Order: sequence, then C-alpha cells, then structure tokens
Amino acid sequence: MSGLRVLVADDSVLLREGLVRVLGEAGHSVVGAYGDAAGLLREAADLAPDLVVLDVRMPPTFRDEGVRAALELRSRLPGTAILLLSQYVEVAYAQELLGSGRGGVGYLLKDRVASLAELEDAIERIAGGGTVLDPEVVAQLIGRRNDPLSTLTPREREVLQLMAEGRTNAAIAEALFIGVGAVEKNVTSIFGKLGLEDSGGDHRRVLAVLTWLQR
Repeated sequence: MSGLRVLVADDSVLLREGLVRVLGEAGHSVVGAYGDAAGLLREAADLAPDLVVLDVRMPPTFRDEGVRAALELRSRLPGTAILLLSQYVEVAYAQELLGSGRGGVGYLLKDRVASLAELEDAIERIAGGGTVLDPEVVAQLIGRRNDPLSTLTPREREVLQLMAEGRTNAAIAEALFIGVGAVEKNVTSIFGKLGLEDSGGDHRRVLAVLTWLQR
C-alpha cells in the first residue's frame, strides 16, 4: 500500500511520538500530531487525512473524547479510516463507532499490539475499508449477545469471532486447522441462523456481523 496521510492524537507524548516515528518508518506521512481531540478536529478537514489514529480517553475529561472525535470525523470526512488505540475495552464505545456497519475502522488494545508488523497489517486493512477489532473487544461484544447466539455450534462461534476480527476464510481455516471449504460451510450456516441476507459488498461478512451484534 502506498503511503497514507495520517493524523495522530494521544495525550501521552511518548506514545504519540512513537507512533509518528513508526508510521514514518512504514512509509506513511504523519501530517498532524495532537495531545487532545479538539486540536485534531480543528485541523482535520484542511489536512485531508487518509487515516486517523487516536486514543479513546484524552483531555479534558479522559472519558470518551477520542470516540466522540472519531464519530465527528466519520460525519465530516466519511472516507477517512479510523483506528482507535486504547488501554481499555470500552464495549459501548466500540458499538457506537461500529453502529453504522461501515468499514474502514479499527479498535485495538495498546498492550496487545505485539509487533510493528501487526500494527501495519491492521492499518492496511482499515485503510482498505476493512474492520479490525482486538479479539478481547470481539469477545465482549459477542458476550453481550449470548441468547441470540445460542443457536450456533461451538465451531460456528469460533468462526464468527474470527470473522469479526476481519480474518479471511483462508486465515480462519489456518487458525482453526480446518479446510477452507469447512469454513465456507460454517459461514453460510452462521448467516442463515442469524437471518443475515447477502447484500453483495466485499466486507459484507464483517459488517453484517457487527451490525447484528449492535442491534
């Protein structure tokens, strides 16, 4: 993927500067770095970013400034990809951001990003219109929907969780040590049990699952 124009917002100077350096080394151009969400929102339209990376909790209240900024950016600049990096699993915030069912969004836990390659992979998928969620976020989203998911088999639940993380059929097959054909059968069964119709779109699986989880 060619270099992206990126905005970064995090109140931690060390993390903010680290992200600027890492993104630059990966070939992206950080066109703005901020310690709060307000500064980012003031300049975002003029800077025309492809991707915005921001913390969930930032000044002044350290509650939900990052998510509010992300929602505002999705309204103002709908083509901009969003990656939330947080120390916390904020399920309500994830649901709010993902509520539209649109792609180009990610939610990762800072402490669970194991490598720079993993971060770069997430950025590429998000910038390409995909959805990337930390497995812990997915687990808690699914955990809130235990009753509707009761019709799924244990294998289908495993496949559903990996789908919601943005995995391809091949990646799911590799993770579960089964064939791609078996994954496809499970995916078809999952959508049938959840009443999700085929809407065509490259990211129908992830977006449909996330939409269902939040309704």
